[in-house]
Amino acid sequence: MASPLQTIEIDPDAVRHTPLEDAQGLSVGLVLVGVGVALLAHLGFVTGQTAGLALLIAHASGWSFGWVFFLVNLPFYAVAWRRLGAEFTLKSAVCVTALSVLVELIPGWMPMGEVNPVFAVVAFGCLAGVGLLAVFRHKGSLGGLGVLALMAQDRLGIRAGYVQIGFDAALFAAALALFPVSVVAYSLGGAIILNGVIAFNHRRDRYIAP
Repeated sequence: MASPLQTIEIDPDAVRHTPLEDAQGLSVGLVLVGVGVALLAHLGFVTGQTAGLALLIAHASGWSFGWVFFLVNLPFYAVAWRRLGAEFTLKSAVCVTALSVLVELIPGWMPMGEVNPVFAVVAFGCLAGVGLLAVFRHKGSLGGLGVLALMAQDRLGIRAGYVQIGFDAALFAAALALFPVSVVAYSLGGAIILNGVIAFNHRRDRYIAP
């Protein structure tokens, strides 16, 4: 028996996200990721993906994380423009810029006290994972690794989450040279949860609206 999606023709214009829906979805995703990163940073943990790379550079150089995160992603925009189009690239650039600002502002807006580290990494993984799903589903990303992961999924059939897990493995190996083992262990737990959320839920064949 054929599935309903195989027997019903869907007008792309009827299901396409409107600019308002895109703005809402991207904003929700950015807030969720921003809060998750702020929670993780409050305990001095690290994270994976390009945010983790920016954090390692910021730690070694003493520069602001927000600025480093913004600059690290600049080279990927040329690749994204050629391979994934102007819309995706522009949305990604806006999202990266907005997140760079948010991670600098959230600690002042949401002061935190003592937080259980296990809860922190679980909450980070869930918040950031769902936030990234929202960004992906509205044709955006939060950095160069997101661009490469989506390209691998579209062209090679490799799940975006699995690509990110491979990058994170190398990143956390480097982090062992800069941070205590306990910090890296907690941080790795958060990254595994985040990437698990993406790997299990980012399925384009289950999501119709472009």
